[in-house]
Amino acid sequence: MFNRPYTLACTAVLCAALLPFGALAQEDDYVVPRTWDGAPDLQGVWRNATVTPLTRPRELGERRAYTREEAFQLERAAQLEVEQDNEPLDPNRPPPPAEDLPPVGNYDLFWTDRGMFMPTIDGEYRTSIIIDPPNGQLPGYTEEFLAARAEERATGPDPFDGPEGRGVGERCLLAFGSNSGPPMLPVMYNSHYQIVQSPGYVVIVVEMVHDARIIPIQDEHDPHADVLNKWMGDSIGRWEGDTLVVETRHFNPWQSFRGASENLTVTERFRRVADGKIIYSFTVDDPTVFESSFTGELALTAYDDPLYEYACHEGNYALAGTLAGARLAEQEEREAAQED
Repeated sequence: MFNRPYTLACTAVLCAALLPFGALAQEDDYVVPRTWDGAPDLQGVWRNATVTPLTRPRELGERRAYTREEAFQLERAAQLEVEQDNEPLDPNRPPPPAEDLPPVGNYDLFWTDRGMFMPTIDGEYRTSIIIDPPNGQLPGYTEEFLAARAEERATGPDPFDGPEGRGVGERCLLAFGSNSGPPMLPVMYNSHYQIVQSPGYVVIVVEMVHDARIIPIQDEHDPHADVLNKWMGDSIGRWEGDTLVVETRHFNPWQSFRGASENLTVTERFRRVADGKIIYSFTVDDPTVFESSFTGELALTAYDDPLYEYACHEGNYALAGTLAGARLAEQEEREAAQED
């Protein structure tokens, strides 16, 4: 993991005065640059960290956007939370009550690189990344999926039996959450991507775990994709005007987005609207798991720094400790049973 020092790019007052109007004017008149072979140029280092949550606060109902003033209040609250968490602690302070202690192993905000700003999308300060369904919520699961998951949990292997039972993020095989995607969603740090293009290909390099998705510009999926089941699935791209449309299927069975099955299809769109902004949208469709498809949008903003090395396996002692703890618990259970 590499922690980037956070900086507050501007005060709320200054942002309120400068950002919305200039940014919108640039986007309205923007001419997308081209690569040397004539394709729309999406290249650069981008980040998707944002104050905007994945799902909308339920009390907002179908309200799609905040006012400018509301957005700046949320930004400032996020900034103050980090600033206050980074204040030096009194070494002579008394210990906190046990009920106030955070979970063991939890990060404090110093180690995170969370979004503290809310980029506009088509002039709106969005109340959620999810825009369809209109209530900004994820759809429910199908009854068949819920029944199958309950049976698997009741009869399946113990997740502490061996390393294969742990998540792919914990095993340093793939970025945790859905950071690598698709869909590419922000997590608490390392929300950085580098897009590289060559004739017939677009490559998205993810800072976390060094994941790299190679997207050929072609009409058909790899005929062997349903056998190979690559990490991040089999992606193919096409250009619709200046927008890159990417369809991904055939995900690895160990990679599951919120319980999605082998029938998952993710369709993404990358639309560059300014030198420093790409609008990224995604639609998730898996009728065997979700009651309906759902769509989200967020902004990728340009970042001047390069990607950094992500250290995971080199210091991943937690996995061995987790399994060793499980073996000790089993031994204690056996010894207790013998005593009885």
